[in-house]
Amino acid sequence: MRRIAVVGVTGSGKTTLAQELERRLALPHIELDALHWEPGWVQAQPDVFGQRVAKALAGEVWVADGNYSKVRDIVWGQADTLVWLDYALPVALWRVVSRTLRRIIRREVLWNGNRETLRNGLLSRDGLVLYLFQSHGRLRRTYSLLLLRSDYRHLHIVRLRSPRETARWLASIQ
Repeated sequence: MRRIAVVGVTGSGKTTLAQELERRLALPHIELDALHWEPGWVQAQPDVFGQRVAKALAGEVWVADGNYSKVRDIVWGQADTLVWLDYALPVALWRVVSRTLRRIIRREVLWNGNRETLRNGLLSRDGLVLYLFQSHGRLRRTYSLLLLRSDYRHLHIVRLRSPRETARWLASIQ
């Protein structure tokens, strides 16, 4: 595992797992959200985002987390391992709500000065909770089909279906 892509629905723990892999394997961590979001929650232009991702992945080793279909071919094409956090909806829902509330209470600054609020994090039509409900089943179906494609056959797939399974897998990595 020298180039690892970590994917999963919002709230599944992609960044947390990627940070742990960074620590255990001494790999640089690339958080795709940090390359995607401009100040004021403005999305980077697709070509700018693609250039940022390509530059960040130029190294020989890395662990990257994120689900951006705009750069999937870049990330998955260069990865040797794909870790898919395929958790049940209630697990991801609990995690996204508790993480968002923690960020709001602590006023955590995210990428490029952005902060989550009740409105943009939980309560709006563009919020994470609604997005999770809309994307959970779709991403599961999409990833299952994508991983059958010949252009991704080079990937070693690690599909983890629960936090307990993830903990066991991590324990095997020293």
